[in-house]
Amino acid sequence: MAEITKIEIITRQSKFENLKDALNEIGITGMTVSQVLGCGLQKGKTEVYRGSEYTIDLLPKTKVEVVVSEVPVEKVTETARKVLNTGQIGDGKIFIYPVQNVIRVRTGEEGYNAL
Repeated sequence: MAEITKIEIITRQSKFENLKDALNEIGITGMTVSQVLGCGLQKGKTEVYRGSEYTIDLLPKTKVEVVVSEVPVEKVTETARKVLNTGQIGDGKIFIYPVQNVIRVRTGEEGYNAL
């Protein structure tokens, strides 16, 4: 069975369309996208509303999950890094996980065929 890998990319919401287009260009045919909240080095930001200052601890981010077998993991991570890198805090993170198995519910196919 071919090696199957899950890649999670968490980034700024404003970069999602560019990332989606770049992933499509390298052959990524499916993805799961979630709107998430999180904090890292940014530690939130302070804003003023009606004269009162308040802190937003959790910032809105976009999480893109792709599962690959044929497309090399390195190609996906390189593409994401090129598209998302601004050099500023908050560019995001990439997590890579091995996948034990994939099962398509409708047909019962497993492994690479289920992708």
